[in-house]
Amino acid sequence: MPTKPLERKPEWLKIKLTTGENFKEIKSMMRSKTLHTVCEEAKCPNIHECWANRTATFMILGDICTRACRFCAVKTGLPTELDLQEPERVADAAVQMGLRHCVVTSVARDDLEDGGAMIFAETIRAIRRKLPLCTVEVLIPDFLGREASLVTVLEAKPDILNHNIETVERMSDRVRSKAKYSRSLELLQRSKRIAPNIPTKSSIMIGVGEEWEEVLATMDDLRAVDCDIMTIGQYLQPSPTHLAVKKYYPPEQFAELKEEGMKRGFKHVESGPMVRSSYHAHEQVQSAAATQA
Repeated sequence: MPTKPLERKPEWLKIKLTTGENFKEIKSMMRSKTLHTVCEEAKCPNIHECWANRTATFMILGDICTRACRFCAVKTGLPTELDLQEPERVADAAVQMGLRHCVVTSVARDDLEDGGAMIFAETIRAIRRKLPLCTVEVLIPDFLGREASLVTVLEAKPDILNHNIETVERMSDRVRSKAKYSRSLELLQRSKRIAPNIPTKSSIMIGVGEEWEEVLATMDDLRAVDCDIMTIGQYLQPSPTHLAVKKYYPPEQFAELKEEGMKRGFKHVESGPMVRSSYHAHEQVQSAAATQA
């Protein structure tokens, strides 16, 4: 049933629209290589800025998700696509864009035995072969808790292992489909145990009905599993049928959350109304590396 929006969006949520040559070129390239981006499929508010700067987050394993999370605009249903040549096309696109940092994510593929882990691994390896100086970040689903799938991805040696916890524990079952708060923490913890030298990252969106103290508690939970990087952004309702926004947080509260996160020991915290998991991803990696050094 449609949910009523909270109120008119505040001034600080205005989106800068840029449709110059870089934007047009990237859009054309994605279509020509039959590739999907989370920028388009999830209706990311930063698409114009990022594409104008020649950065994009590739979404592999098709554009139909087996889950129906109440915050997400990606199509849901029964996927039919499994393209074994997709890793090579992603790598070719990364070369054509001249990327220094490449982010690869996917829809949830609960229909596949490994959840799509093999395609993730092959995509990492293809980018390494064709663009050796490019760092690779993967934003993975929870693979229904299968450790073997996580191992498959980690053995390909991504530079960043990202898995989003999305929201606070109390709201998790209401906001997410099939995913579990405890399972997400377990995945991040396992990643550190299996590959301690690969930094981990997670993200939450706020404004879905959480309390301030619950956001701080989520920070504590992420630090308890040694998560290195955290991103925090404002939830925006992608359509009237999705979860309604309960609160718009002003920029100064995002700044306060960044301070709280850094006090807790994160190597980097990206926090702002328009921040999404992959927003300024390259800068996040550099900042975390400098902190670690």
